[in-house]
Amino acid sequence: MNRYIINEIIRNRKTVYPTQFLDKEIPVNIINEILENAIHAPTHKMTQPWFFVVYKGDSKNVLLEIFNKLDKDKYSKIKIDKFMEKIKLSDTIISVFMNRDQENRIPEWEEVAAVSMAIQNIWLSCYVNNIGSYWSTSPMKDEYAKYANQKKNLRSLGFFFMGSYKHTKSTKVRESVNKKVKWV
Repeated sequence: MNRYIINEIIRNRKTVYPTQFLDKEIPVNIINEILENAIHAPTHKMTQPWFFVVYKGDSKNVLLEIFNKLDKDKYSKIKIDKFMEKIKLSDTIISVFMNRDQENRIPEWEEVAAVSMAIQNIWLSCYVNNIGSYWSTSPMKDEYAKYANQKKNLRSLGFFFMGSYKHTKSTKVRESVNKKVKWV
């Protein structure tokens, strides 16, 4: 394996918002490949706590219907409308859930961390497939989960928006590793 390739992928991965997506469909086989990469994330005691619901094509209307039901007193119509616009601009939306280990064998934060690692695998896989992506952890995710008819033990961790995008290398301003690491 060439370490330079993985370094380039990790260092160039970035958030791409739905307004930046191109009007080009993402093939289902690519989405399946990306999700296959997601489920290979590290997971303590192999609890594999991730669960994904994919909205694409006409099924995005199901997601829009759910957001139309949200409490307009709890969330402003402007926020709901803005979120619905992101749905419309995206080719694919993945609703991200954590499926908590029923035996509570490990702390909940480790389950959330495992799902986050699965999301990182999705993000890196999107980058190499010229797919723009954005993870939203909007507070509306919790009310969405009530309307989405999911099992009780599932906790919504947000939405992963995807759309075609031509990635280019871009430098990100990061603090020096020397400021973030102490060698003992």
